[in-house]
Amino acid sequence: MDRSSYPHFLAISTRWKDNDVYGHLNNVEYYSFFDTVINDFLIRAGGLDIHRGDVIGLCVESQCTFKQSLAFPDPVDAGLRVAKVGNSSVSYEIGLFRSGSAEPAATGRFVHVFVDRENRRPVPLPDSIRTALEGIAG
Repeated sequence: MDRSSYPHFLAISTRWKDNDVYGHLNNVEYYSFFDTVINDFLIRAGGLDIHRGDVIGLCVESQCTFKQSLAFPDPVDAGLRVAKVGNSSVSYEIGLFRSGSAEPAATGRFVHVFVDRENRRPVPLPDSIRTALEGIAG
């Protein structure tokens, strides 16, 4: 998939500490970018209240395929699309791009299960979140 496959983007600044001794972003930072673009979208577009809401999303699966190195100080454009919306879960596809590049430096998959904050049992997706997710479904 190229840049045009992702309906939502978030520009993320890299930081000096993100680079490892090999001169590129350490692999854990890619997963941090996945988490950032997804949760930023859920908060801003879906109204997810991460501090006081009754429903929270827990990551139950994540995967990353590295294609090219990214490095500080270059910003990263994180592309997001929804692959599948279930009753209480959602599967995302993410692409991390160098600014202006059509091809991703990395692609990933991330699965959330939405649960009750207190008992951690799956609950149906709140309507506002479902509507936001369906808006970027591919």
